[in-house]
Amino acid sequence: MSDPPVTIILRSFNEAWALRETLPALKAQDYANQELIVIDSGSSDGSPELIRRASPRHFVQILPHDYKPGRVLNTGMALARTEIAIFLNADATPQGPGWLRPLVEALRDPGTAAVFGRQIPRPGCRAVFAADYDRCFGERRESARWEHFFSMVSSGLRREIWERRGFLESLQYSEDDEFARWCRAQGRRVAYCPSSVVMHSHNYTPRQAYKRSFGEAWALHAMGAAPRTEASGWPSLALGWLNDSRRDLAFCLRAGRLLEWPRDRRIRWAQRCGRADGARAGASMHPGEVAA
Repeated sequence: MSDPPVTIILRSFNEAWALRETLPALKAQDYANQELIVIDSGSSDGSPELIRRASPRHFVQILPHDYKPGRVLNTGMALARTEIAIFLNADATPQGPGWLRPLVEALRDPGTAAVFGRQIPRPGCRAVFAADYDRCFGERRESARWEHFFSMVSSGLRREIWERRGFLESLQYSEDDEFARWCRAQGRRVAYCPSSVVMHSHNYTPRQAYKRSFGEAWALHAMGAAPRTEASGWPSLALGWLNDSRRDLAFCLRAGRLLEWPRDRRIRWAQRCGRADGARAGASMHPGEVAA
């Protein structure tokens, strides 16, 4: 039986350093029946030239200030000609020729609406962020016990599901989380494929970590998915930070990276403050209502 056609939708912005590995990795896949759509958000680092050389079926260029995650994902889906679409960030490099096939195989099951693969951090990833990847994608990942977890970085979707209701274009963060929650609410499965692996990580500054945590917490309230009971106030904030520090210490001891532990406390504090501020800002909205 021949492989069904698949569309890969790649998002990029000033990531030429990664595209030099990611684009060849796509061509090296053991799955030939694929088309490529690239949406670039105004890169100025040579990315467009690299993308054009890869000969995508569609190459869409937008201005940086026009970037809305949901809008970009919907644009890619509208251009795709196949039943199965695979999403990939430009800085998420497939590890080996077997990245694509497990995602596609999982989506051939009509009961599966969406799928996501494993992410491993890059060699230069700081311990504080490597610990998060271990919790989310490690061999004994904690995320398997969480009520909900999904990542669009390396993922896939069935067109029939998207045609029922596309990605919300009003969210700047967590649009993937919101869509996966909606899929599950429709009684469809969201599957994890640990055999599909990409290398992907970020070393955020404290300011960037705060901004991301703020946005994600705000989005949870906007979509009506925030926890029913949510800790607030300085005592709870400090306790959460101490729990993060304890967990990071255990990771650093296991990984032999103890010297990194003290300096990364600023990152965890920024994340906790961002989450608390974002939750307070989001709580001012009506639960479950997303601003247009």
